Amino acid sequence: MGKVKLTYIDLVKKLTDLEGLAVLPVPEENCAQWSSYDRASQYDPETDKYIAWDANADGDGIIRKEGDVSVLAEMEGPGCIWRIWSAKAGSGHVKIYLDGADEPAVDLPFSDYFNCTTPPFIYRSLVHCTAKGLNCYVPIPYQKSCKIVAEGGWGLYYHFTYASYPKDTVVPIFKLDLSPDEMAALEAADEFLGNKLGNDPAGKRKGEDTESKSVSIPAGKTVTIADLSGERAITALKVKVNRASIGEDEIDILRELVLRIRWDNEENPSVWVPLGDFFGTTPGINQYKSLPLGVTDDEFYSYWYMPFARRALIEVANDGKSERSVEFSITHAPLSFPVERLGRLHAKWHRDAFLPVEPERKIDWTMLKSQGSGRYCGVMLHVWNPKGGWWGEGDEKFFVDGEKFPSTFGTGSEDYFGYAWCCPSLFQNAYHNQTFNSGDNRGHISLNRWQVADNVPFQTSFEGAIEKYFPNDIATFYACTVYWYLASGGVDPYRPVPIEERIGYCVQSQVFEVPGALEGENLRILEKTKGSLQKQDMWQFGQNWSNDAQLWWTGAEPGDKIVLAVPVEDSGCYDLTMQLTKANDYGIVQFFLDDDKIGEPIDLYNTSVIPSGVLSFGKHELNKGEHRLSVEIIGANSNAIKEYMFGLDYLKMESDT
Repeated sequence: MGKVKLTYIDLVKKLTDLEGLAVLPVPEENCAQWSSYDRASQYDPETDKYIAWDANADGDGIIRKEGDVSVLAEMEGPGCIWRIWSAKAGSGHVKIYLDGADEPAVDLPFSDYFNCTTPPFIYRSLVHCTAKGLNCYVPIPYQKSCKIVAEGGWGLYYHFTYASYPKDTVVPIFKLDLSPDEMAALEAADEFLGNKLGNDPAGKRKGEDTESKSVSIPAGKTVTIADLSGERAITALKVKVNRASIGEDEIDILRELVLRIRWDNEENPSVWVPLGDFFGTTPGINQYKSLPLGVTDDEFYSYWYMPFARRALIEVANDGKSERSVEFSITHAPLSFPVERLGRLHAKWHRDAFLPVEPERKIDWTMLKSQGSGRYCGVMLHVWNPKGGWWGEGDEKFFVDGEKFPSTFGTGSEDYFGYAWCCPSLFQNAYHNQTFNSGDNRGHISLNRWQVADNVPFQTSFEGAIEKYFPNDIATFYACTVYWYLASGGVDPYRPVPIEERIGYCVQSQVFEVPGALEGENLRILEKTKGSLQKQDMWQFGQNWSNDAQLWWTGAEPGDKIVLAVPVEDSGCYDLTMQLTKANDYGIVQFFLDDDKIGEPIDLYNTSVIPSGVLSFGKHELNKGEHRLSVEIIGANSNAIKEYMFGLDYLKMESDT
């Protein structure tokens, strides 16, 4: 192919280049990531074991210290930084040194990479805060090397995702003062990604043709939508579903209908995805727009570029019990690259397929496992989280070409999807979206992330996983649709998933409740001297907390006190009991009822998080009305982490009459 020279404008065009994803990678082309992941996670080559693989102190991991600065990233060129992310960017400067220069090419407070105040980091489709996550997609190329350092006060959590190119590739060295033409290219990309999503970024192609077809698919049958021949590529695939006709069953119906696409007479389809899931969101129909996929008022759209050498057979199977009607529109065009240089689009839906066999990697949940040459381009993750609470502490980990330690190692599930702090807010962008969330991370959650300019090339194999902290037996389930390109002859091990595994598994869990209990998280707070009081979901610690939750007091110190309102419906003598929580960072507390001391101090230290069991606080004559239950922190066990936390699961008052 000869030496490749890329201008800055060429690099900017990659931000919207879906066609280029199909071009198979050349040797030495790769994508990796530096992040603040917990460095306690390691691989030991002598024992072939993974150590502390679930370590979760991911906020301030660095490569090393050099004097007063922290080294965050080091890369050899030629290459380009495609994505910078943080959950908490501070005022401390982050400096980017390129090609061994003594002076940094970029020297800004870390916050200024994200706040749209410093050119060229000013384009809001490329630089934005979304659901508390800070994202910057302005390309930063370098020819020989890149080193990123941070001064004190830089913040917490970072990702630097970068591509590396063959050594003879020529790229420009980034500078803040871009030329007018370079700024115009960024502005054009920003305009499309901000205002024109839902359209093909390549525009109308020479020789393209569009075929439309309305089909009725009988129950249990498969219908051919299109059978195309020649060297061509599908450039757009659009679907209309009569929402009124499917009614309240749209979640199941869009899982019963399956899109199947075979390239070049292959035996097993390269695309096998429930119809709704293929377009990047579930459950049901949720409107959003992104670069490759979206759902508008009246149709689903896909602009994934899908080349084929001889034939493309597109089918829809109906695994349901009723006939369904669907309208398709398929646009296809001649190839603009030699077909032997192009991979085939693969897209597969699965649950719990090909999980790691190493026991110390049991926290990793496999999104994609494939062999051959190709590019990983993104994923839609569907989470069923019936009990609520944060589900996604898990880091993404990408093992490329047989790596034992992943070249991409993230800091949290929400971080990979471009947001932060488990924020349940919906958001939409060109490359990352939260398309469904009930508002408190309870029930269904749907997310996607498209790696376009930051796609991950592989020559021999790819394994992409994301940590899943809570196992299926406490009813947190993952399903995903993953998208990648693969050379002909590569190994795609995924096979169709039976209808019984696609629907019916999202079932509300039974919640344990103590009859007659006053739930701690529901008690009215009358007074507080210090700290924070909030409801904490406890299901992840077991099923022995009433209502799966507690009132959680954090940020207090010995001498601090809270006062809770306790309603009494009728005057009488009551037997008072409570259940509290014990853990290694909980304190010693004293209780008071209407300012009278009740019981002795209670030490809530334990090496793990457990319920205290029922604690008796004696019998009390109480008048009808509101009473005051006070809790005072008086210290902590000598073995405890001195955080002085307190948790009240419930209190119960049983009358003698």
